[in-house]
Amino acid sequence: MTEPYVPPAVWTPPASSGGTFANINRPVAGPTHEAELPVGKHPLQLYSLGTPNGVKVTIMLEELLALGHSGAEYDAWLIKINEGAQFSSGFVDINPNSKIPAMVDRSGPEPVRVFESGSILVYLAEKFGAFLPKDGVARVETFNWLFWQMGSAPFVGGGFGHFYAYAPEKLQYPIDRYAMETKRQLDVLERQLAKHRFVAGDEYTIADMAIWPWYGGMVRGELYDAGEFLSVHEYQHVRRWADEIAARPAVIRGRKVNRVRGKPDE
Repeated sequence: MTEPYVPPAVWTPPASSGGTFANINRPVAGPTHEAELPVGKHPLQLYSLGTPNGVKVTIMLEELLALGHSGAEYDAWLIKINEGAQFSSGFVDINPNSKIPAMVDRSGPEPVRVFESGSILVYLAEKFGAFLPKDGVARVETFNWLFWQMGSAPFVGGGFGHFYAYAPEKLQYPIDRYAMETKRQLDVLERQLAKHRFVAGDEYTIADMAIWPWYGGMVRGELYDAGEFLSVHEYQHVRRWADEIAARPAVIRGRKVNRVRGKPDE
């Protein structure tokens, strides 16, 4: 029987935490190496990867372009997080937290850095006047669900996804703990989408763009190969919503940007 872990009085980082992404885990911030970021010719410069958080922003940009907003043209630069590119001096300059996605708006007299996916979505929605109601209850409800996603998804990715798919060994307690929370969150969405076409109401908004890559991917069996384990067939309203959004041309295009895994045609 494995001896129970007894935390020391003072924690010190292990030589390796094991599992996927262990090579880039560290207890301090700041750059590890000097490297400038590339800059292209378009107004917006996006530095990202086609993860669920990265896909939120590329979907938004493609939706804006589909509406005819030429100012939403962007250069998408691949940040290979498994190789530590997010710790370059150039990337840390635009996101001190070293997480993708990060964006620089170079359309004005001075560059504007924007980091955190939710912040980028709000910034773009307000800049172009799209996918965010201008006032009233609809605007508040959109923010309610946007921030629900920002607070909830770490339990899905850093919790369930890590222990179910990426940890060096399968442990029942954390898998049970985070599977329970993931299913609770799916049920929150199921109840909301039983009453509304989209998450924040009858209008497609940045809340859908934020939530879909995580929870839409989950019920469509595209995250962590965990669809059967989590019985995602139970969430029929979430699946209806997820499939509708997946069929949008801008979403299809946005999912392909900075994507390094999956089927070649995607």
